[in-house]
Amino acid sequence: MMESGTCKPNVVTFGTLIKGLCMKGNNTGSIQLLKKMEEAGCKPDIVVYNTIIDSLCKDTMLVDAMNLFSEMMSKGIDPDVITYTSLIHGVCKLWGSKEAMRLFNEMVSKGIFPTLHTFNILVDTRCKEGLVGEAKSIVELMTQRGIEPDTVTYNSLMDGYCLRGEMDEAKKVLELMLSKGSIVDAYSYNILINGYCKHKRIDEAVLLFEEISSSRVIPNVVIYTTLMDGFCKVGRTQDAQKLFSQMHACGHFPDVQTYAVLLGGLCKNQQFPEAIQLLRDMESKKLEPNIVIYAILIGGLCIGGKVESARDLFRSLSSRGLQPNTRTYNIMIGGFCNGGLTNEAIKLLKEMEEKGCYPDGCTYNIIIRGLFNNNEPSEAIGLIQQMVGKGFSADASTTELIIDLLSKDKVDPALLPLIDRS
Repeated sequence: MMESGTCKPNVVTFGTLIKGLCMKGNNTGSIQLLKKMEEAGCKPDIVVYNTIIDSLCKDTMLVDAMNLFSEMMSKGIDPDVITYTSLIHGVCKLWGSKEAMRLFNEMVSKGIFPTLHTFNILVDTRCKEGLVGEAKSIVELMTQRGIEPDTVTYNSLMDGYCLRGEMDEAKKVLELMLSKGSIVDAYSYNILINGYCKHKRIDEAVLLFEEISSSRVIPNVVIYTTLMDGFCKVGRTQDAQKLFSQMHACGHFPDVQTYAVLLGGLCKNQQFPEAIQLLRDMESKKLEPNIVIYAILIGGLCIGGKVESARDLFRSLSSRGLQPNTRTYNIMIGGFCNGGLTNEAIKLLKEMEEKGCYPDGCTYNIIIRGLFNNNEPSEAIGLIQQMVGKGFSADASTTELIIDLLSKDKVDPALLPLIDRS
């Protein structure tokens, strides 16, 4: 079209291509096409600018989005509610609700009325910041403007109360939703069940689960997994296993996360035969265990003092087509250190680097504490020097241990400058 000159592309043509580039995540290409559009004498409209600004915000390229916003206004194109809502969403994700409220007030001062979506973004961000009181004020402002809260609004409020541990207030929000005839879906119930579980009010979570089962809402895999996690965290693994069986009976198929939760609970309670059986059950269902699943099992075996079994499972990972990540190495290194096998831990540290899985600060701190606890201070000091050289630092637990040993004259005071540097 551009070469022939017989049919010139218009704003819709350019806008369609720009939208396609943005959908592919090619923000650079979309901005280049915007410039080409202007060079071709085709003036971009608000839709074109909104498309690029929204894409930049979604990809957390907020400075670029703000620059384009300023450029747009300098060319006499006025922003609309879509422009501001995209920017508010981006600002909320990166800079928080305080800066977003500045944009919100700027928008209102220009006579641009926010939509339900705009309000929901602000409510959700305030709640995630623990500012539920301010979120409620935004909801009141919504209703004053004749915009009724929807399921998304109420879910954000409920989640905010759960984060603060104000479970009775969260339950009131659910009751309000039901009384107003709002759509209460599985996601809504899961927020409250998760809140009860996190604050160890497991019996109330069970009552709510039973309430769901008697309503028109069908519990999904996420709800089952959340409640199982709650049972496991309070040591009620038998109830978690019963729920797992019930889930199967109701025709729901557990996913990798469900298995990870139950496996973690069994390992934490040192029910290793059941944990191994669960792993086999997972494999028999053609649901391939990932590195997270094996890391949970290796960690459980280490905590239970079964370091040899953990090492065998760790060594079998490559034959299963899995490469241990830094977290998995750290778990195995910690197991060796707790079992007094510091030589094995140091060998594993060297192996990590050889295999291109680079140790992090956590790796060094685990081994350093292990060496001190196993009365090997000179090796620990050498490793501290190596850690500092790589730009890592001693964490609170390591520092506390070293200070305690210094106070008991069990390590050389010459170590202090190293700790200061780290």
